[in-house]
Amino acid sequence: MTVDRDQVLRAAAVALTRKATSTMDEVAKAAGIGRATLHRHFAGREALVRALENLGIQEFEAALDAARLDEGPAGDALRRFIGEVEPVAGLLAFLVTENQLFEGEEMNDGWARLDGRVSALFRRGQEQGEFRIDLTPAWLTEALYGLIGSAAWAVQDGRVAAKDFQYMIAELLLGGARRSVEQ
Repeated sequence: MTVDRDQVLRAAAVALTRKATSTMDEVAKAAGIGRATLHRHFAGREALVRALENLGIQEFEAALDAARLDEGPAGDALRRFIGEVEPVAGLLAFLVTENQLFEGEEMNDGWARLDGRVSALFRRGQEQGEFRIDLTPAWLTEALYGLIGSAAWAVQDGRVAAKDFQYMIAELLLGGARRSVEQ
């Protein structure tokens, strides 16, 4: 029987999104394979997390592309992006948490590229007078990531309705990022 590596990764992403402390045994069971098979594909948890990181980068980039960040007002583009990233928000929340374990190591170039794209959206909004200029694009980017992760966990725990994911994030972030006409 051939094991589809992408299917294993997606099953691992679901398992680890639901329970970040899942063991390799639990991940293997969730993927419908034995632990030995899982270890043939991923030498250990760190290798699995690195593979999930690459998957997360691909999914995040696809969401950015689908959101058409350069079209229309920056606030509208941001809302589109939040809607596009929602299906993989749990994986991104897991990766942000898990990557804290790898502090001091080189940042994956993919994350830097994605950060640049999101920051450019905030910069465009500032240049067009839509967003506050006293908050840096880098900080707005980090705040967005934090809100996406927090909303993903809240929905997963049942504390927040899934239908409110996009609205909650956009309204909180944009409400704080919007430039006041009185400034």
